Amino acid sequence: MKAVVKISGKQYIVAEKETLLVDLLQEGTKELKVNALAILDGKNSKIGTPETDVVVTAKVVEPEVKADKIQYIRYKAKKRVHKVNGHRQKYSKIEIVSIK
Repeated sequence: MKAVVKISGKQYIVAEKETLLVDLLQEGTKELKVNALAILDGKNSKIGTPETDVVVTAKVVEPEVKADKIQYIRYKAKKRVHKVNGHRQKYSKIEIVSIK
């Protein structure tokens, strides 16, 4: 069984015992309970208006994880001007405990 959940403004398709990276959660968050937007279970699929009565529970495995560094370059041709910038996005790693 899979569920569609909305965590910090983004939608994810999750299954039990699955780990995923979500946007950085507030400091001190250890457990997350979210109502599912939809349940995907073959012919027994259910779509909420806007949410279903199914609760998805997740626990925070790592509160802060950094992604790989993304570098981008600004360059002006024939001017000998270039600038290199970089960014590392911060995520929280969560594990889906149950879908009930």
